[in-house]
Amino acid sequence: MARPMTMTEKILAAHAGKEEVKPGDNVWVNVDVLMTHDVCGPGTIGIFKEQFGPDAKVWDNARIPIIPDHYIFTADDKCHRNIQTLRDFVAEQGIKYYYDPDFVNTEEGSGFPSPYRDPNNTNYKGVCHKALPEEGHCRPGEILLGTDSHTCTAGAFGQFATGIGNTDAAFTMGTGKTWLKVPPTMKFVFNGEIPPYLTAKDLILAVIGKIGFSGATYKAMYFTGSGISSLSLEDRMTLTNMAIEAGGKNGICDVDEKTLQYVRARSNRPEWTVYTEDEGAEYDFEYTWDLADFEPLVAAPHSPDNTKTAHELSNQKLDRAYIGSCTGGKITDMIMAANILAGNKVAIPTFVVPGSTEVHSDMLRLGLNGEPVKDGEKNIYQTLEDTGCNIGAASCAACLGGPQDTFGRLNEPINCISTTNRNFPGRMGHKEAGVYLASPLTAAASALTGKVTDPREYITAPIQTGTAGVC
Repeated sequence: MARPMTMTEKILAAHAGKEEVKPGDNVWVNVDVLMTHDVCGPGTIGIFKEQFGPDAKVWDNARIPIIPDHYIFTADDKCHRNIQTLRDFVAEQGIKYYYDPDFVNTEEGSGFPSPYRDPNNTNYKGVCHKALPEEGHCRPGEILLGTDSHTCTAGAFGQFATGIGNTDAAFTMGTGKTWLKVPPTMKFVFNGEIPPYLTAKDLILAVIGKIGFSGATYKAMYFTGSGISSLSLEDRMTLTNMAIEAGGKNGICDVDEKTLQYVRARSNRPEWTVYTEDEGAEYDFEYTWDLADFEPLVAAPHSPDNTKTAHELSNQKLDRAYIGSCTGGKITDMIMAANILAGNKVAIPTFVVPGSTEVHSDMLRLGLNGEPVKDGEKNIYQTLEDTGCNIGAASCAACLGGPQDTFGRLNEPINCISTTNRNFPGRMGHKEAGVYLASPLTAAASALTGKVTDPREYITAPIQTGTAGVC
């Protein structure tokens, strides 16, 4: 009889063809999906050709989605060359799922691209971690690898998802396999119902503040309890996204009807397997929180584990607010921010970046309640625009800093409250800029005052998100 196993252990055992695995085991596993993008894709392709030969073919051209997203809106010729490298490889290999920024001219000296005119009329998708589930590449029970540390986002769908380097990705690209060490699992239980003034960003900041930015190094982070069940699927993606900010190998959540409804509507493959934790499974660490005891949290510079309550930082002056990224650019994030900002004017420059072209489209289609706008109603995009926000095209934008002309980049030593996931020195641009990580609620409230602000000052009732981000 197999030993009791965690979800992560079960997935790795199944993909290794073994009855059971335990933490510390090294196993060969079959990979379901390998993702790469414009930053790491060219390097991965170079190693693949070097090791497998210039005429080699990928193991499965329908299981390697390529999603340019990081350095798209820039005049930098090196960034444009990366996109051309992807285009050439896609044509050569017949890659089925390539989401081209079709508005980018890759000829040398072509300058800053004119963004897509219509988010519904472009092959470009935006941030890879948002596009992966939207385009049907995320399913329970699978192994998804990506050349990006925040690939762990997809663990919200009950799968093993983790970031890998270019060399490992090149090997998987050629074989469909990889070599993994089975991680021990840390269990984080949240009891209660998520209050209207909190989001998953507050929960994950609490976790990182508890265990430290290296506290989960090469460990699986399992998020469970009634509090996690009460979160939207999009909010769970914020939890698993930032597992890497604690050093985690992967983050993972239980599969429920919210998960299955989304996957049934989106998946480009018809079958998957739902795994559950075994009773008696062993955990490396366990901790339990009651959401009723929570306050909105902020991670002050320069580490995600430098957590304080928003109230403790209430005297901290800010120069900018940023709402976007794979952690804070989902449609439910936009709805939350818009509900705080509606009818007001921002006190500091506020940059808003949808995480994907689908999110951008939904901002034009939906109102403050997450439902399609009716005649006479303002959509989310108009609401944010009316408050004085600067709204950019879907992309990673300033989350990773990028070239000097990147939208929202911190080019001066200023203080910014941001819904992004990292606040190390230089992460969003200038190495002396101070980045305060917060939920979209806290970031929006702070944009109105010009200092770190507890969103409870602006929230009087639960914010309804309707059908937004459901399926």
